[in-house]
Amino acid sequence: MPATKTLRADGRRNRERLIAAAAELIRRDGAQASLEEIARSAGLGSATLHRHFPSRHLLLEAVYREGVEQLCGHAAAQPGVDPAAELDVWIEETTAYIADNRGLGIALAGPDGDGLSADDICVTDRLIDELQVLVDRAAEAGVVRPGVTGQDLMTLMNAIGTATEKDSATARRLVRLALAGIHPC
Repeated sequence: MPATKTLRADGRRNRERLIAAAAELIRRDGAQASLEEIARSAGLGSATLHRHFPSRHLLLEAVYREGVEQLCGHAAAQPGVDPAAELDVWIEETTAYIADNRGLGIALAGPDGDGLSADDICVTDRLIDELQVLVDRAAEAGVVRPGVTGQDLMTLMNAIGTATEKDSATARRLVRLALAGIHPC
């Protein structure tokens, strides 16, 4: 069932439960997590899972979109309080997300995903846009070096997240070290 179709309240709840269960199992087991286990973990049957998500790819895409929505929501949560801390916390959270969910992006771009990239799913640009807002706030406050861009930091986050797959604690530590370099002395 496509996400654009209006669902009854119980259908929306089931869809949300499936996405939450899938996100948890993907973090634990990777993008190849068992669909049966996802349905069981959500407290639903596999037929319900397949009604909402006729393919693994559609479920993975929904999990990916939900994760990006949460990250973007965090970016807007407390604007302007402390621009340096706001930027650093968001970068750390996003890098940890990338590390914990790296297999998700690969699965979406793989053969079952019809070669779709994160850009095709239209969320990478949203992440970079949110990040650039944070960078601009920090630059206006004078707490980042001149010339730092959202794209630069996204590249850094992807590199660290990829290098530390399934190890978000190391990802967080490495990104904190890297962030020291973007702030003026």
